[in-house]
Amino acid sequence: MRLVWQFLAVAAVAFIGGQALAALEDHPWLQLAVGVPTAVLAVLVYGWVVRRTEHRTSTEVAPEGSPAAIGRGTLIGAALFGAVMVNLFTSGHYEVDGVGSVSGAAGLFGFMAAAAVTEELLFRGVLFRITEERIGTWIALVLTGALFGLSHLLNPNAGLWGATAIAIEAGGMLTAAYVATRKLWVPIGLHFGWNFAASGIFSTEVSGNDTPQGLLDSAMSGPKLLTGGDFGPEGSVYSVLFCVLATIAFMWLAHRRGHVLPRRRRAERTDTTATLPR
Repeated sequence: MRLVWQFLAVAAVAFIGGQALAALEDHPWLQLAVGVPTAVLAVLVYGWVVRRTEHRTSTEVAPEGSPAAIGRGTLIGAALFGAVMVNLFTSGHYEVDGVGSVSGAAGLFGFMAAAAVTEELLFRGVLFRITEERIGTWIALVLTGALFGLSHLLNPNAGLWGATAIAIEAGGMLTAAYVATRKLWVPIGLHFGWNFAASGIFSTEVSGNDTPQGLLDSAMSGPKLLTGGDFGPEGSVYSVLFCVLATIAFMWLAHRRGHVLPRRRRAERTDTTATLPR
């Protein structure tokens, strides 16, 4: 039941904020003004509902060290996407014709901030965290990663390969970042850094969403396997490769820190039903 209440509380903020951002599509500076407060509100609502339903402090969104952690995650996410674009640029599949839209980049900053925070709270903070308690880290990572990929099938230019790529690269990497740190700040930064680099800087499609132009006036062409086609570079094999490598690195760190949980098994029944400790 706590999963339901927590999911609904954050989803309500995401829905209301998303509707407001969509209504402000032609007003990018207002999108910036709405998107960032939506992200902050989502974190506050998540912390509140966790305290009410689990009777504990929501340590995964504790403010201590959050700016630095978000900053690290943002840099890693932007660097990973930058690596994808360097490969596309050097192979002649990405061209820059000049400066695009500064105001568009500002609007995308707000939009991607709200999207990154609400999606991380929903998928890593609620679904993965609570599922992991029962079935362990690895199975929960696979299941919630697949669900994260499937949720992107709702996007306008999505397809089965795009959803699969998102499940592997984002579902795996973002979950692994949470497992390694046991806080949501680095995954939030990773998610935002990747998405904002894709949209706000390089002006490419993000998950097939008909993303507006960002800072650069650019164009992509070439085989779908490399460029991702209408879905955007997240459907590129370069993205899958770099994000899988990042996932491996985060899970190695998680293992070293003792953060990987085994599947929880039921103890043998005696007079009462008990469960084995982790």
